[in-house]
Amino acid sequence: MNLWLVGLLRAAWIAGSLPILIASVPSSRLFWFRDALLGFAKRGKTLQSSSKRFTVPQRFFRHFYWVAVVWTTILLGSTWMYAYYTAPLVSEPLLYSDMSSYLTGGSHILSWSKSHAASTKQRFMIWRSVFLLLLMEVQVLRRLVETIYVFNYSPSARMHILGYLTGLFFYTAAPLSLSCNCIPEVYEFLVSEVAEFIVRGKNQMPAIEIHLWEFVNPLMKLGWCQWIGAAIFCWGWIHQQRCHSILGSLRDYMEQVDEYLIPHGDWFESVSSPHYLAEIVIYAGVVVASGGADLTIWLLFAFVVANLVFAAAETHRWYLRKFDNYPSNRLAVIPFLY
Repeated sequence: MNLWLVGLLRAAWIAGSLPILIASVPSSRLFWFRDALLGFAKRGKTLQSSSKRFTVPQRFFRHFYWVAVVWTTILLGSTWMYAYYTAPLVSEPLLYSDMSSYLTGGSHILSWSKSHAASTKQRFMIWRSVFLLLLMEVQVLRRLVETIYVFNYSPSARMHILGYLTGLFFYTAAPLSLSCNCIPEVYEFLVSEVAEFIVRGKNQMPAIEIHLWEFVNPLMKLGWCQWIGAAIFCWGWIHQQRCHSILGSLRDYMEQVDEYLIPHGDWFESVSSPHYLAEIVIYAGVVVASGGADLTIWLLFAFVVANLVFAAAETHRWYLRKFDNYPSNRLAVIPFLY
């Protein structure tokens, strides 16, 4: 099941990224494909169409984050409980069969070392998944709050139905990609617990005891990659919150004057879509926190970059068409590069 799930997720991220990469190739033969893909990706101000066919209100954006919060919370809670009960990160004493075996490096010691290393690696991987899901939970909770209280979407703002479905897919597959290496074991753990509850009944089940420090302490024992990744994540998270606040305040003003304004402040001084740049930084932090050795998470990151850079380029072109006085020093999404 594990290989099947990992393979499916990797195939999905590749399938999602390839059309964007193909559409980004500067070839006149591919303009039709690029225009078709842009039609699916446009929303809000970049979707200039009087027809509502195959579109949904842009306020449906919050559906992404309701799904993300519920799904990520389920995965986080399940994985955390599994890690707490089955994979404690504790130092185990080295046991020797006898002194001669220790001095000569006998097969018994070698066998123990290999099994111990594998066990420790598995435990670390499980707690790392908990850590990554915790970062994801922080992100999607804030995005949900923003869609409810910060972004006041216009009743006329629309998004293509395929873009809507892509968003639902992303926020289902992304949390799963962060924990796919241990999800089968977590699932089996939950099934066994539910089966035991059904067989034994509520009154016969042992009392669940959770010691808060033991519940959190293993996260403190993770490596430097996790904490550097978390720092990068927080850097992007803070700037995205600031940029969304700027956009939210502009939308309130635009409702009064009925016109678009050029946003200013924070990373808006460098790029047209700093909230997309911040999202890229956020997921770069996730890659670092994962240790950088998980291909599934790299493919998730590749999809995020391809999707947001593609969307940011169209947003940048819209700004240039809309405003004659648009700041010439601003690029689309990557400072000094693009």
